[in-house]
Amino acid sequence: MVGSPWVMEAAAIWGERWSSATNSMAKEYMEVACRKQSLVCLAADRSTMAGLFELIEAVGPHIAALKTHVDLVDDWTPDAWASFCTSAKKADLLIFEDRKFADIGGISRKQMAGVYNIRAWSDLVTAHLISGPDIVDGLQAGWGDVGRVGGVLLLAQMSSRGNLLNPSYTAEVVSKGKAHHGVFGFIGNGSRPTELAALRAAVGDAKMIWTPGVNLAVGDGEMGQRYGHPMEAVMAGSDCIIVGSGIHKADDPTAAAKAYADASWNGLVQR
Repeated sequence: MVGSPWVMEAAAIWGERWSSATNSMAKEYMEVACRKQSLVCLAADRSTMAGLFELIEAVGPHIAALKTHVDLVDDWTPDAWASFCTSAKKADLLIFEDRKFADIGGISRKQMAGVYNIRAWSDLVTAHLISGPDIVDGLQAGWGDVGRVGGVLLLAQMSSRGNLLNPSYTAEVVSKGKAHHGVFGFIGNGSRPTELAALRAAVGDAKMIWTPGVNLAVGDGEMGQRYGHPMEAVMAGSDCIIVGSGIHKADDPTAAAKAYADASWNGLVQR
């Protein structure tokens, strides 16, 4: 609501990022982050509906968004997923489907429908720009087909070892993504603050940068994943830290989520 305390706080806390935002979903995220005092997106990598509901119950108050992989859920049904999405909204969470779309615009629009009907419940999706910027038009058309709006996060960097997103490709993604109103922002590499700071300088203030590859325990993880400290990532320019095992594999997921929320929020306040 215009003039509400949360809008005024978001404008003050986020500063230039708030005033320069070109995608409406970006301001919605910034308001949620202020209400939660958290820049945490939980990678909800659970393979059962019960596990997903358990995560919302345990950490909902301390995170701003849920990153899902709907096609990884073994016991998925339309009704169970609808109930899950309702629970997420009641917990004041954005739903971020990490689909990593990569096809041409027309196919991507159809993929937003289909059996999972991603267009009906996702607030954000990821996409590669390898097929060209028409993919963003297709994804936005998918939301438009059901009277909704959403935001696309383009993969500009990855935190996995040996990935092929080289600097020249990153530069092309940023250049084309900055010019598209449907682009919410970019996925950056939270494990390397220097690279992240360079990405922020290239992106400017009008787009978000969300970063995986962060953990309160820095170093190497499983399957080639690398981790940097969440506060350093935010200070370097990240607007949201994407955390998975650091929260949902913790002995106390609630306490872990609170610790990540505090680190991310302190980083935002300090920067």
